[in-house]
Amino acid sequence: MKKEKRKEIMFRYALIAICLVIFSGLITAKMIKTTIIEVEGWNKKAERELSSIDTIQPIRGNILAADGSILATNVTNYAVRLDFRSDRFMEDRYIMALDSLSDSLATYFPIRTKQEWKRYLEEPLSKPKDKRSRVFTLVHNVTYSDYLKLCTFPFLNIKNRNKNGLVKDELYRRNYPYGAMARRSIGRVAYPDTISKEQHGISGLEMSLDSLLFGQVGIARKAVVTRDLVNWTDIPAINGYDVRTTIDIKMQDIAENELNRMLSTNHADWGCVVLMEVATGDIKAISNLERKITKNNDTIYVEAMNRAIQGIEPGSVIKTLSMLIALEDGFVTDLDQVYNTAPYNYARCGTITDCDRTTNKPIREFLERSSNVGMTKLMAPHFEKNPIAFRQRVEQLGLLELFNIGIAGERIPRISETMFNVKAGGLGNMARMFYGYALEFPPLYTLALYNAIANDGKFVRPRLYSEYSRDGVVTENPVSYVRDSICSVKNARILQDLLKRVVWGPAGTARNYVKSDIVSIAGKTGSGYVANVIQKQYDANGNEITLTDKERRQLGGYGKKLNYTFCGFFPTEAPKYSCVVVISNPRRPPMSAASASGVVLKNIALNLHARGLLGNESDYRENPAENTTPVFYSSVEGGEYNGVCADFGITSSSSFAAPQTCSQGVPDVTGLGLRDAVSTLEQAGYNVTFSDNKYTGYVVRQEPRHGTELPSGETVTLTLSLTK
Repeated sequence: MKKEKRKEIMFRYALIAICLVIFSGLITAKMIKTTIIEVEGWNKKAERELSSIDTIQPIRGNILAADGSILATNVTNYAVRLDFRSDRFMEDRYIMALDSLSDSLATYFPIRTKQEWKRYLEEPLSKPKDKRSRVFTLVHNVTYSDYLKLCTFPFLNIKNRNKNGLVKDELYRRNYPYGAMARRSIGRVAYPDTISKEQHGISGLEMSLDSLLFGQVGIARKAVVTRDLVNWTDIPAINGYDVRTTIDIKMQDIAENELNRMLSTNHADWGCVVLMEVATGDIKAISNLERKITKNNDTIYVEAMNRAIQGIEPGSVIKTLSMLIALEDGFVTDLDQVYNTAPYNYARCGTITDCDRTTNKPIREFLERSSNVGMTKLMAPHFEKNPIAFRQRVEQLGLLELFNIGIAGERIPRISETMFNVKAGGLGNMARMFYGYALEFPPLYTLALYNAIANDGKFVRPRLYSEYSRDGVVTENPVSYVRDSICSVKNARILQDLLKRVVWGPAGTARNYVKSDIVSIAGKTGSGYVANVIQKQYDANGNEITLTDKERRQLGGYGKKLNYTFCGFFPTEAPKYSCVVVISNPRRPPMSAASASGVVLKNIALNLHARGLLGNESDYRENPAENTTPVFYSSVEGGEYNGVCADFGITSSSSFAAPQTCSQGVPDVTGLGLRDAVSTLEQAGYNVTFSDNKYTGYVVRQEPRHGTELPSGETVTLTLSLTK
């Protein structure tokens, strides 16, 4: 029996030994094959791996407001996934935790109900183990704090990530803390490219300043360390610059709200507003809102195309440019010279008319009354022999040059040379240019013209960013000028006065809507019909004809839609800000340049004044009150009021008496108003509280009484009443 067991044991040992020998032989054979026979192939593979290059993405720079507030920055979010094929995935425990895990997810991530979460989490288990997902998305685009919260949920709280398969992937996103504010001007970035993983701007400042914001890509190579193969930084990435814009958050909020309110009132197609500082050209606010119909058939306005830098036929706001040229070139010697402004047929190109029925106007009223006829008769004789000279004159002023303010897609004004050809109706086109048709001006360029006039002729370049910085090194974008002067100081002052008459003159086109007792505004209204653009044209055989932009407009003609513009500056005595507002195709009143665009500008000015940003305390009423001393009524009865008047020698009104104080102890504040009482006691070093929680009226009693010796820092209790 023992011999049989011995033989059986020896047989097992022999079998094990044979298996070990075979296994060792296989290992040896594989080693020989790898290190000798296939060594060349493995060496090449190692070389490829070690020579592979990975890019290191730089951190994109921030975009800042003028006060340093962040308008655009980078944030790291996470996609949290489950690997159902991780080596030690605890499937049984996962199944047991499904109810509680679904409940937690439904509570903190209510994109699904509890039952929907449970069905979603059960779905991967229906597949064979070897076909289950290794990147099953649990939640997407969550913050790090959300990820930490997830790690406390049932099953996910297992510390060994190989057992629960929890994986987080970093997602770099561009974040805009102020949402849609100045969206088109700040711009947006595209999602990272799947191959290069680079994130670049696609609009606005994000696109124009992409080379500064993006930085420089770094390079990493594979390197062998003691126990691993790691990425070794060869050339470090250089992060992008932080760009400080000129946008003022408060002014931007004011401008957007006023524009949105007007657009919502009159149901316009779109609107834009640009607010600029006169002295520096800093763009303090810029907004472009466009009409959108929601799924619920509601009308809302959202940031869309940047209309401020797109060309439109501006209408009568360009008459200011014509008047500037007339003054600078000596066409005007006497502003009181009278022109016949009855309907006028010029060069057989149609009848030019004025909305104003006055048939005789002095030059100083051409802008005030917005006279098409007067401006044509003033300008045409000096350019009709060489119409294209008008374009050349505008070019000399610097208005046909790209400003390069930093917004992608900026267009320069368009005054096409072909429009001056005789066959194209050259003289007629020239005449229409004098009062705002047959040419295109982006609102920003119209604003720059008016800003130069407000700046006594200094043609400052509009500026949307003031500096950029990296690693503490700041590079400024200084104030610059398109031209040192667009006109003389004398002519700038004349134009300022003429533009003020548009708002303040007895016949001013904006007098009924823009005139204000609080802020003095100067500017010009303008209305321009929107041309119908023909997209396609066909010949007799049905073949499409290629059309130029000019041919499309000529074939299309003008429709019924109008763009309403008001451009101006304020306060007129010492202009601090210039502003342009354009509202396109309003469907409900107000429906004029003054009542729509002009009112938006006026409300912006009033809001700035209310916040103390204009330093303007003048009274612009036609008959201001002579006595502005505030009236003080001591009580509802006349006896005490008369007594006060007699004591202080006041005949027509009453003023506040200075608070009475004691040389020692608690001051006497009985009879004083709340503000004076608190001020007096606090100056004496005491704290103040009130009985009965009343915080208005006059002091009728104080505790302790006046004259009481009370250490500084103690509390005085006041009893107030609406009457003494």
